[in-house]
Amino acid sequence: MGASLRDVAELAGVSVKTVSNVVNGYTHVSPATRLKVEDALTRLGYRPNLSARNLRQGRTGVIALALPELDAPYFAELSRFVIQAAAEHRWLVVIEQTDGSLRRERQVLDGVRDHRVDGLIFSPISIGADELAARTDDTALVLLGERIYDGPADHVAIDNVRAARDITEHLIGLGRTRIAALGVQDQSVSGTSPLRLAGYREAIAAHGLVEITAEVERYQRAEGAAAMTRLLRSPSPPDAVFCFNDLLALGAMRAVLASGLRVPEDVALAGLDDIEDGRYSTPTLTTVAPDKAQLAGMAVDLLKLRLDGRSGRPPKEMRAGYRLMIRESTTGFRPGPI
Repeated sequence: MGASLRDVAELAGVSVKTVSNVVNGYTHVSPATRLKVEDALTRLGYRPNLSARNLRQGRTGVIALALPELDAPYFAELSRFVIQAAAEHRWLVVIEQTDGSLRRERQVLDGVRDHRVDGLIFSPISIGADELAARTDDTALVLLGERIYDGPADHVAIDNVRAARDITEHLIGLGRTRIAALGVQDQSVSGTSPLRLAGYREAIAAHGLVEITAEVERYQRAEGAAAMTRLLRSPSPPDAVFCFNDLLALGAMRAVLASGLRVPEDVALAGLDDIEDGRYSTPTLTTVAPDKAQLAGMAVDLLKLRLDGRSGRPPKEMRAGYRLMIRESTTGFRPGPI
């Protein structure tokens, strides 16, 4: 059997309550006493029984993260940050892939595949605000992504309109005049496209330029390559392209280079997501970098507030930060660190 709180208390010469306060991270313990208890914990190899603690609190210590595509680098990177943020609360994370399917997203809202979880962080693609409002499952919920704003649940995202406007302004600032937006979708498919298109349009209109758009079904490399090929074959091909995510941009880059043109000399390319692949492409990819760690931390913190019984407050809309990462695909080769 492992050491108990009583064993630790006897070795440290303190009460069981004091040991419990240290183990649970309470601050009202003097530094000297905390050091004695921590030393005793280490010497005895004490490990808290999280299952028993969660049971007493009526919780499982498990939350769910539901995402459209686990093989999409952006979601894989975001998952890592959610897991890190959840670990600070000693939560385990169950990950569910929905494929953006309406049926599977409904299953998630009705209860994550019969798992008993304390809370759910959910990035929907097909579910709308009305359907979300009609859910009967009372599991604490926080939304990510661009699909549902001002809905019946807490929500975390970046300002997509402003981010799209900023990256388009960067392309305009380079002297490009035929700037395309690659990634347009029907609004019923995703909330991402209308927001990023709106930001692109604001910048284009402000400078009196002509809109050029290319549609895709999904935000994948092959779709980016196919859409870019169509743009290059048009009577007036673009000299710059804002792709609505980095996977589209990497596919578009391949199509430009395969056609015998140069990036960025002939066509400047920019994306959005700052996935790791873009830092090692040739040329490296200019992009918008959402603060993924902040997105994950905000989502976990909002979930914690709900689980701590503060569910009476109205849903919160929170905005994480982002940065423009200016790289070789818009400015040319620049020797130095990535």
